[in-house]
Amino acid sequence: MIVRTLAELSGTDRDVRGGGWRSRRFLRRDDGVNFSLHLTELAANTELELEYANHFEANYCISGEGEVVEVKTGRTHQLSPGVMYTLDDHDRHILRARTPMTLMCVFWPALSGSERHDSSGGYAASAD
Repeated sequence: MIVRTLAELSGTDRDVRGGGWRSRRFLRRDDGVNFSLHLTELAANTELELEYANHFEANYCISGEGEVVEVKTGRTHQLSPGVMYTLDDHDRHILRARTPMTLMCVFWPALSGSERHDSSGGYAASAD
């Protein structure tokens, strides 16, 4: 059984930051469960254009307000506590946080935890 607290992840290699976001990786590939689980916080007014060609991602909004835009269609979905969205077709999307926003994110296949967004706004396929 794996049991972790948010506090114990802070300041470790499971605490990853980028422009306007911070992601603490509760589960990653080396935990052997085939998916990764992250608590991601976005600063107010953060906008990210992303596309995960090699992963599926689901996000559940815990707090804050924002929106996710489907780039292909232009369709905009409002995000607030209790709303989930998933990128079931590796959708290119724009994530905007109007206020500070917290999301619980699941990736499959699991991330190693140290990935950085590439020029497409996604992560490379895993080496294994």
